[in-house]
Amino acid sequence: MDISTPLGRISISTEAIAHIVAETVRESYGVVGMAGPRWLPARPTRGIDIGSDDGAVTIDVHVVVEYGLNLAEVASTVRNRVGYEVERLTGLPVRAVEVHIDDVRKSD
Repeated sequence: MDISTPLGRISISTEAIAHIVAETVRESYGVVGMAGPRWLPARPTRGIDIGSDDGAVTIDVHVVVEYGLNLAEVASTVRNRVGYEVERLTGLPVRAVEVHIDDVRKSD
């Protein structure tokens, strides 16, 4: 992802954006883990896909939510926090944040 400024161009890798998303999701109330395809190795950005759509960022996040919580409320909170933090820290517009709840379980 590139940002043009009067002083030059700034490039931000999708991996850097994924790390911002991962930290934000981990701090979100109700999320007990990240989900994703089983064949992926354990990594901090597991379950996060970053894309680009006409200069804006699109984000897909796969999470595991704590049992007993309102799933729609947790997903909405994650979506809002991720969009805000990515825009605040990168300066890139966020077109969409899709939150996929892959599982629910009791926290450890």
